[in-house]
Amino acid sequence: MTSRNNIPSQRLLVIGGGSAGIGVIASIRKRIKNLSITLIEPRQQHFYQPAWTLVGGGLFDIEKTHRPMQQVIPKDVTWVKDSVIQVSPSEQFVETASGERISYDYLIVACGLMLRWDKIAGLEETLGRNGVTSNYHFDLASYTWELVKNLKQGKVIFCQPPMPIKCAGAPQKALYLSCDYWQQQERLNNINVDFCLAGQAVFGVPEFVPHLKAYLAKYRAKINYGYNLIRVDGEQKLATFAVINKDNEMDEIVIPFDMLHVVPPQAPPIFIANSELGDENGWCDVDKFTLQHKRWPTIFSLGDCCSTPNSKTIAAARKQVVVVAENLVNILYQKELNSHYDGYGSCPLTVERGKVVLAEFGYDNKLLPTFPLDLTRPSRIAWWLKAWFLPHFYWSGMLRGIEWLAKSKVHSK
Repeated sequence: MTSRNNIPSQRLLVIGGGSAGIGVIASIRKRIKNLSITLIEPRQQHFYQPAWTLVGGGLFDIEKTHRPMQQVIPKDVTWVKDSVIQVSPSEQFVETASGERISYDYLIVACGLMLRWDKIAGLEETLGRNGVTSNYHFDLASYTWELVKNLKQGKVIFCQPPMPIKCAGAPQKALYLSCDYWQQQERLNNINVDFCLAGQAVFGVPEFVPHLKAYLAKYRAKINYGYNLIRVDGEQKLATFAVINKDNEMDEIVIPFDMLHVVPPQAPPIFIANSELGDENGWCDVDKFTLQHKRWPTIFSLGDCCSTPNSKTIAAARKQVVVVAENLVNILYQKELNSHYDGYGSCPLTVERGKVVLAEFGYDNKLLPTFPLDLTRPSRIAWWLKAWFLPHFYWSGMLRGIEWLAKSKVHSK
């Protein structure tokens, strides 16, 4: 019987050194020791982004959210410090920004998505000053907390752009933690809060909406549905939103602010669409169960850049990692790809200090609880998971190939 550690020599190329990329390399290395693996990643630092909302609430040290990339890359992996500009799936090579061509036998696309700050006019010029901030940026999360703790009165706007975005609950987490602090400091009565979201629902899974709306009411936050931020004037402290009126025409509404928390529009990396890898929206076009590319069988994709219709979270990537690792082994041994992803995603909605609504769900909004808890209610156990366990497990578990509670669904015909 052939050992999994003694497969014929194959070259695996992984694009992206984020949570999905490093996690899948670690899980594959557990299963196949002698596979030649190359990682393409331009960044020198690796970030644990879910903690940035806690940083913005004064509850986490920003310096504990990043480590040097070299420290998290598994051993015996060749690291190419570059970015990808083109993939040739028919000839099986990748071209980098420096002009290097790297051939592969199998390719995993795990490059995340793009934060399009530039899509909001005037935003880049004022980020990090004039009361304009965002927990979606490492350099700004601490500024969020500075604004929150210093604000005594005024107008505050929290924004949420059109979907899909990574961690769809993060815009609300910033609101909840800020309002909870102002309430504790007896300032909330002097602060008017607007939650401006481009969509028509507070959250995409109906079961969680009642409790979230109750917290929004508790914090006296006004919900503005269908408000899409398009322009920021930092000097004048004015935010302009595009709003569809009752005649189905576009209006522009200008709201003054003292503090503005922005979540940028988000999009797939350009090279995916330019490389015949993307679907009609530009996301890497994979089978939503096996995570294998629909047109190119030697390519897999996972994480925020792939086309699966699930919530884009690290929790989703943690489950996808196992599916891709198992199915890569299956394809190397010419077996059926019977490891399936069920769309699992988790969004720990931090509704106040010490309480979290742990939203766990999969495809078709099916609730997928890991523990026997009422997922729709705020929980102190879920807070412990969010604030303590998950950050520790991320660095010492997921990035090292430990797959606790990440078992894939086995599908057989």
